Amino acid sequence: MTEQTTVAPLSSLSPAELEAFLASQRTAYTDLQNRGLKLDLTRGKPSAEQLDLCNELLSLPKGHKDASGTDVRNYGGLSGLPELRAMFADLLWVEPEQVIAGGNSSLTMMHDCLVQLLLHGGPDSPRPWSQEETVKFVCPVPGYDRHFTMLASYGIEMVPVAMHEDGPDMAAVRELVKDPSVKGIWVVPTYANPSGAVCSQEVASELASMETAAPDFRIFWDNAYAFHHLTEDEAKSADIITLASGSGHPNRPLMFASTSKITFAGAGVAFFAASKANVDWYLGHQQFASIGPDKVNQLRHIQFFGSADGVREHMARHRAILAPKFAAVDDALTSALSGRDVATWSKPSGGYFVNLDVLDGTASRVVELAKGAGIALTPAGASYPHGNDPDDRNIRLAPSFPVLDEVETAMAGVATCVLLAAAEKLSGTQG
Repeated sequence: MTEQTTVAPLSSLSPAELEAFLASQRTAYTDLQNRGLKLDLTRGKPSAEQLDLCNELLSLPKGHKDASGTDVRNYGGLSGLPELRAMFADLLWVEPEQVIAGGNSSLTMMHDCLVQLLLHGGPDSPRPWSQEETVKFVCPVPGYDRHFTMLASYGIEMVPVAMHEDGPDMAAVRELVKDPSVKGIWVVPTYANPSGAVCSQEVASELASMETAAPDFRIFWDNAYAFHHLTEDEAKSADIITLASGSGHPNRPLMFASTSKITFAGAGVAFFAASKANVDWYLGHQQFASIGPDKVNQLRHIQFFGSADGVREHMARHRAILAPKFAAVDDALTSALSGRDVATWSKPSGGYFVNLDVLDGTASRVVELAKGAGIALTPAGASYPHGNDPDDRNIRLAPSFPVLDEVETAMAGVATCVLLAAAEKLSGTQG
């Protein structure tokens, strides 16, 4: 029988052993540099293979009228085509009249909602948010960097809370919402960016029902990855709109979703779902900005999918492409790092990211080393407000865009960088 090598935690090595380990990792890193790699794990973009799944869209739509006879080439229809709204209402567990089908970007819809709340307030607002002395948002971390930069651009104060496997730290959230200046919270409820966490029914119920000092507190429920399963065990998003309505806070949640990672990332359809009062509020302001969305593109999507089941079947094809890449990330990290006690990482069952936590104080160094070896990573701390991870430990990995063998190569390289940075830190040396 082959004897298995026991891997010791780096912190348990003697000074001489650590020095030898550091030397070996520096050699491994030099070898990595000499390979002349040029790989990118920075953003969760669909791969060319995924985009090819949707090439039929380029020959659609057939005809120019929807099922009701609407000529999609013309103005009008601010809410979007009814058939598409009904299709995604089924997928999002809401009623069709609660859904607006818009342009290609859910981020734009989030921004529109935030700006209108600042300028005008919402249905429950005593005044526009911009007239408040301070506006604060609860920000689960690690979280989505674009949520945070949006808030920062308007001077909104961000208050971090931990994101657990079942959602935001509700003990912390309950305390924070006692402050009337706390106006909202970001939540990516299903396969959160970047941790892959899924907000439980219990946490969602508490978010919907909790008492808040601000009467117009809003949950920005960014359901970007609701259908992006990596296994056959598919997580179902909590029905936040029904939960909030049943708790007497019908206007609290604002839900967003899109087909950006389902069809063409730059030419999909975005969706906004909320209470009737919020839908009327959104359209009431949107009427001054648009005479209607791109209904030709919406008809194209109706014909491409055919039904809600068509969307589900299409997502299974995405899963077949993505799941091996996520498995490759876990395999590479497990092979190189298990037992060393220098890193932990998520093993998501959906979404687009892997959350990597390295030894405190080394994330920036890992990213720097990776860049020096031709592997581009998201900046350390990007998943925290203002890019400030106080422990300098968090790195978001995005394995979707490269082909599988590039993911394998890149992750082996990342593991080398993690070990080298950890050995430097523990030995008190760097570079």
